[in-house]
Amino acid sequence: MITADFQIVHAGQLVCISRDAGESQPRRGTGLSELSIVNDGALAARDGNIVWVGETGNIARNVTPAPGCHVIDAQNRVVTPGLIDSHAHPVFAAPRHAEFEMRMEGKTYMEIAAAGGGIRSSVASVRGATLEHLIAVGTQTADRMIGLGTTTAEAKSGYGLSLAAEIKLLEAIATVNDQHPIDWIPTVLAAHEFPPEFDGRHEEYIACITDEILPAVAQRKLARFSDVFFETGVYDRGQTERVQTRARELGFGLMFHADQLSDTGGAKLAAQMGAVSAAHLEYISPDGIAALAESDTIAVLLPGAAYSLNMPVHPPARRMINAGVAVAVATDCNPGSNMSESMPMAMNQACVMYKLTPAEALVAATWNGAWAIRRGDRIGALTPGRQCDLVVWDVSDYREIAYHYGVNLVQTVIKNGAPIN
Repeated sequence: MITADFQIVHAGQLVCISRDAGESQPRRGTGLSELSIVNDGALAARDGNIVWVGETGNIARNVTPAPGCHVIDAQNRVVTPGLIDSHAHPVFAAPRHAEFEMRMEGKTYMEIAAAGGGIRSSVASVRGATLEHLIAVGTQTADRMIGLGTTTAEAKSGYGLSLAAEIKLLEAIATVNDQHPIDWIPTVLAAHEFPPEFDGRHEEYIACITDEILPAVAQRKLARFSDVFFETGVYDRGQTERVQTRARELGFGLMFHADQLSDTGGAKLAAQMGAVSAAHLEYISPDGIAALAESDTIAVLLPGAAYSLNMPVHPPARRMINAGVAVAVATDCNPGSNMSESMPMAMNQACVMYKLTPAEALVAATWNGAWAIRRGDRIGALTPGRQCDLVVWDVSDYREIAYHYGVNLVQTVIKNGAPIN
């Protein structure tokens, strides 16, 4: 008999994603829509890890509750793995609602940036903020994320663009991660934009990133990944390669903002450099699709940013999936181009805008999201041996999670085998 300190019983649909403990690859093609569902399902966990999954009628024959075991009767609701937001900028100093108004008046992303808005606006406010203020803002973001069903999220810096300010942002991320139930996976994004003091001296800032910022972050163990905004008017191919080559030498995994505003060949470069993910991809080329399909790099779709920016072009998601690209869905939560912490909303947008099915959107927001942050062996499915991160949804069918948008359908969130709300 297995001993458990946490149980869920009578889940109308226990959506495991996978029940195969040996499955160890991101989902591609038709595999993206495959769900393992247990009707009238039950799950048991001990010490934060899942130890048994099956039908409620079989749990008593296989599991012994430990003294004080916490039991949740799901009452025919849907239970899924905790959602995984694999691309987010959750710590900043101030909102940028004025830019939202400017976009509604017809201004473009680049016009807003040229007028002093955009990333540089967030840089100015972060540099002037205290560490305590950044922690407070980050905690509020984390509260909203986990309340909407996200149990793990990637967390980027990128609004500091100096050694001191990038370290301050990453320290705020680390503090929230230590004090909050959510798991934040930190990424250094020093190559998000060029800071104003380096106008006309971009190569000097590249040297600052490679010689000062990245080594300091590595020495303090404040980030696991390095990201670059590889885009026309920001970081070109040569600059991106220099930053990411140095990051790889220092032990960082690589991520890319790629092909968002133009076809720069970002997806292809990400695949060639062995990146864990390439995100946005509105202007990905056929060569970029082929390169991702042949690589282990996850294509992270960010429909909320395309929606908020009213992008004229969407990533060819169906073509990517049919070609064998491993696709994830994330929020791109940030104060400029998508002020939303909601993974269910991102799933709805992926369905409506990019024509993913609800099953594909759920797999992209769980299983493939885990692979996009190198946690594919620990989270993203309800399988024995994995971390007990899950969500009880106040719905009767998993398709309602993406279908019924604009409201919070979360009943209960479980993190490491413990209810948090």
